[in-house]
Amino acid sequence: MKLIFELSGEHPKIPFCEIECVGKLVDCEEQVAVAQCPQPEDTERLAMTHSVMEYLGECNADRSSFEDLLKDLNIKTGNTFAGRVKKVSGTSVKDSRLDLERCIGSHIEGPVSLDSPEEEYRAVFSGERCFFGRVLFKIDRGGFAYRNPMRRAFFHPGVMMPVMARTLVNLALADMDDLLLDPFCGTGGILLEGKMLGCRVIGSDMDRSMLKGCRENLSGAEVMCADATHLPLPDASVDVVTTDLPYGQSVCIRAVSMNNLYNDSLAEIRRVLKPGGRAVVVTHVDVRKTASNHFNIKQFHEQRVHKSLTRRIMVLD
Repeated sequence: MKLIFELSGEHPKIPFCEIECVGKLVDCEEQVAVAQCPQPEDTERLAMTHSVMEYLGECNADRSSFEDLLKDLNIKTGNTFAGRVKKVSGTSVKDSRLDLERCIGSHIEGPVSLDSPEEEYRAVFSGERCFFGRVLFKIDRGGFAYRNPMRRAFFHPGVMMPVMARTLVNLALADMDDLLLDPFCGTGGILLEGKMLGCRVIGSDMDRSMLKGCRENLSGAEVMCADATHLPLPDASVDVVTTDLPYGQSVCIRAVSMNNLYNDSLAEIRRVLKPGGRAVVVTHVDVRKTASNHFNIKQFHEQRVHKSLTRRIMVLD
């Protein structure tokens, strides 16, 4: 099914790449993507998408072209509906959002309900283009906020927020029943998101206090105190790996140096990962040269968290 994705804009590239876990990207503009998706309901797993729409059409980003599109579609519905418009910053359309929404309402035959519509038709104006569709899903961003690390049984400062943790699992293309490994699991945020998607999860860490907290946050989690450079796992035994490698002087490691840790843990990830499996690894320094000794680097992203911290996200296979 051809779908339109209204993206969050949290990063210029990552929201587009995340869509790969549910379909094939066929077109994109700033904060909007079009993809072919065999199972539309799977799109509800996405973290950096606001809404998912059935693709109905597209046109140039001007009032006349938009009206022509609506006339050609000739939509009729017996359900109550509302028309909504999103204007991405920089779009060429000059008309106000309210005027464009009225245009939708006047060209669809059916009962209008702005407060509680049974259907929503949505136009996204981005750049020189307009994408128009019927909303199928709105991603529950509130669920990510509810899982804020500060609300968990065990909290530790500096942990990854749920939106990014879910995004990393999606970039890894983790499927239901896949065995997902996080060899630096900390308080368990990545494992939690993997489990919510139906993965079997396993984690390790050298810090026993973190493991205790992980078990509090994720009841029944299979976690172990283990050196990530010598994991007690067979070769080719896990389907996907998603992890945030440690940094700074306060972390609990056994390696001679952080450089040794990065190299040896990447080699170990490669050993335990099944052929064809994917690893998504976050570091806080650029270790692409080291990673290329063990993997093919499929994607590389940088995300600035604050002035002293930039995440480097590598998608490896």
